[in-house]
Amino acid sequence: MTRSAKNRPRALPSRDELLAFIGTHKGNAGVREVARAFGLKNDDRAALKRMLRELAEGGVIEQRRKKLHHAGSLPATVLADITGRDQDGELIAVPTEWDAAAHGEAPRIRILVQRKAKPFEVPGVGDRALLHAEQTGEEGEAIGYSGRVIKILDRAKQRQIGVFRALPGGGGRLVPVDKKQLGRELNIPAGMTADAQDGDLIAVDVAHSGRYGLPTAHVKERLGSLKSERAISLIAINAHEIPHVFRREALIEAEAARLAGLSGREDWRKLPLVTIDPADAKDHDDAVFAEPDTDKNNAGGFILTVAIADVAHYVTPGSALDREALARGNSVYFPDRVVPMLPERISNDLCSLRPNEDRAALAVRMVIEASGRKRSHTFHRVLMRSAAKLHYAQAQDAIDGRPDDTTGPLLASIIEPLYAAYRALQRAREERQPLDLDLPERKIVLKADGTVDRVITPPRLDAHRLIEEFMILANVAAAETLERAKVPLIYRVHDEPSPEKIEALRAFMATLDINLPKGQVMHGVDFNRILARVRGTEHEQLVNEIVLRSQAQAEYAAENYGHFGLNLRRYAHFTSPIRRYADLIVHRALIRALSLGSDGLPASADTKSLSEIAARISASERRAMKAERETVDRLIAHFMADRIGATFTGRISGVTRAGLFVKLAETGADGFIPARTIGADYYRYHEGAHALIGDETGETYRLGDTVSVKLVEAAPVAGALRFELLSEGRYDASRKRQKGDKGGRARRDFSRPAPSQRRRGGRRG
Repeated sequence: MTRSAKNRPRALPSRDELLAFIGTHKGNAGVREVARAFGLKNDDRAALKRMLRELAEGGVIEQRRKKLHHAGSLPATVLADITGRDQDGELIAVPTEWDAAAHGEAPRIRILVQRKAKPFEVPGVGDRALLHAEQTGEEGEAIGYSGRVIKILDRAKQRQIGVFRALPGGGGRLVPVDKKQLGRELNIPAGMTADAQDGDLIAVDVAHSGRYGLPTAHVKERLGSLKSERAISLIAINAHEIPHVFRREALIEAEAARLAGLSGREDWRKLPLVTIDPADAKDHDDAVFAEPDTDKNNAGGFILTVAIADVAHYVTPGSALDREALARGNSVYFPDRVVPMLPERISNDLCSLRPNEDRAALAVRMVIEASGRKRSHTFHRVLMRSAAKLHYAQAQDAIDGRPDDTTGPLLASIIEPLYAAYRALQRAREERQPLDLDLPERKIVLKADGTVDRVITPPRLDAHRLIEEFMILANVAAAETLERAKVPLIYRVHDEPSPEKIEALRAFMATLDINLPKGQVMHGVDFNRILARVRGTEHEQLVNEIVLRSQAQAEYAAENYGHFGLNLRRYAHFTSPIRRYADLIVHRALIRALSLGSDGLPASADTKSLSEIAARISASERRAMKAERETVDRLIAHFMADRIGATFTGRISGVTRAGLFVKLAETGADGFIPARTIGADYYRYHEGAHALIGDETGETYRLGDTVSVKLVEAAPVAGALRFELLSEGRYDASRKRQKGDKGGRARRDFSRPAPSQRRRGGRRG
């Protein structure tokens, strides 16, 4: 400690007392809890924060999710991979996510298997499981934790997924669908094909391979034909084991459900709520309405109503539908299909807020000031009747002076007040300063046969932002209500960037002559200043991507540590329970907190049980995002496969020791350029600069650079493209390797001419 005991205020705990409290406290251990435990006054908190900062800078403690921990310790609930067994045969696991650079080797966890566990509950090597972890040994011991399995999330891969290619005379080959397995085909002998046809997606068991020839496998299951219209998403669904066939009992339960009536609800059927969704939406689970507030004490203010389909009425705790929804965690959206969290009887019928039809909803009525600040809110369980179904462009056209037959009669009474309330919320947003990243999203438009027609970047309309701001405010209201009622819930949380990522961002921004002060805590407004500084310059897209990469990943948690990106202290997902299980939990919690019915969150649901659910659905969300991304890659690779030899313009979207990733401007397709094919220099990976830099020439290829490439190979089934680089890099003599310079060295291909001898397309000045 740099402060002496003499200078320390008398009320502060000693260093040892502080560490002992942090290590043994079971709940939140933040500044507030420490101050309360030691009876500190407000005047002492600055000194306490200084003590904690000194301990953190010394590597003794760390802050994770707004809680203090001994540095390198594990949380009570942890996602872990089972990697092997110890000498006594007991299973050993390590945390799935661990910052080795900051804390060294990951701690090992000995798995405790219950004696009465059923066979399907027993984990094995290679499984991924959610654990209750408890520290059992001293710091530095080889195995310092024990863990009890809460849920096995992923079983070890005992099979491989691929496409069957028939061979003359019988048998065939398995072509892998995983990019990492490209070129590693498997032999399937005659008699082991299970009657698979050429082009079928199959699952195989892999036999032990000999010293020569391809490894052998036999077909265990035919998963479908890649010649069908919706074949591409089928690959991701099976590769990631996404549940996509509803259990019979869940379907029976859904079909037996009947439309909710007025009993126990407020009658809001005369309130002209409207839905505003994408033009191709099949379900409409949120509706909105706004009107000026007539209260003279709230001049210029609005009363804003958001109504959400009452899924909790139909999906009750412990039911077959509930178990199915939890297993799925969320709906998964592919360009060619949706794998819903709930059967269509629920999502597209009973919980779809169709115009002029009675529907059950959970609604929040919010009073906002002219400044956009929320003054108050109340929740209601209602029966509503949507006045109209609008899509985003339709609503935007109406407010821009181009109403149609549907929006014309609604313009003055409904649409204009909605936009007026949105403009008020905009003012509050500008004052709050959430992270303001500008990263356009591409959308794949398919033909009738499921193949790609074109790739577009839809415009970002005020209609999109209007609904987004209304939903954010409703989510905040839900979290505030449940905290006030002291009812447990699942928050949507987003941690602040780690010091390591901030330092990496600082190093990169220095290469653009933008200096960030050291030791400064970065807030959303600080990131926004950076983004504003590069807006309209050649670096705009690059800096947006780098700032995005510096951020933590949002997740679900039963303990609140705020939402950094939105700059909100309390935030919970409330607005889409038909496609997110977290929202369903929040609906049930509100029903329990406000005594709105008997189908609320069970009394047995506490922070511990909700922490387990939060970890599961966070993992499901990451699984869905990966599957969706891979499916887009495969569709675009199919689209590009007949354009081998064509040249394209793109940007370097990733830099690694192995080479460059390039995203094409025209389609957003991602491809790879192996470092060995770039040229006859030693290209060294410079992490801080996000660049490959030639040792001898200083030729530099940096993240965000515009390049010209030629497509040389496409593997549609794996979603992989390989490019040849045509453009010349930047030349900077100061970037030549100096003595003692460190970096990952890329391989050199001596068969290619030196950079000065190459003929390139798209040469840069």
